[in-house]
Amino acid sequence: MEHTATMTSDARATFGELLERHRKIVFKVANTYARHPDDRADLAQEIAAQLWRAFPGYDAQRTFSTWMYRVALNVAISFVRSDSHRQRHAVPLDDVLHDVADGNAANPETDEQVRALHGFIARLDPLNRALLLLYLEERSQREIADILGITETNVSTKISRLKQRIRDDFTA
Repeated sequence: MEHTATMTSDARATFGELLERHRKIVFKVANTYARHPDDRADLAQEIAAQLWRAFPGYDAQRTFSTWMYRVALNVAISFVRSDSHRQRHAVPLDDVLHDVADGNAANPETDEQVRALHGFIARLDPLNRALLLLYLEERSQREIADILGITETNVSTKISRLKQRIRDDFTA
């Protein structure tokens, strides 16, 4: 734990407060990129660890949540790309979709739409999944571009393409 010794107690306290205030970001990213409960827990823990390691380099001139998303999404994308991980934890899509249902049996049509949307999201590549997650959170195109490390024009183009894919998938 050399890293802990290099951070002042004020910096540790600041990190703890910021992480607590924005912890939902960690869980949103983990839930988006990992389907199995154990994998979600492992990913959330890895994201928190990487945030801790990267915190000394955090530029306080930037918003913490933007920086946090960028770190969390990079960790999640690496997690998804891990071949050994995918082979160990492959889950049939039907099982994943079954887990999505929130007990909304009063409206089976809405439940089916939610399952279909989650299925669509699960089939996206990691970059488009991150883009859609941030878009659904109503992040600005500038913030999405900053988080993902792409241009605002690229964000706009990718969002338009995603919207068209969604329309094509759900009206077919």
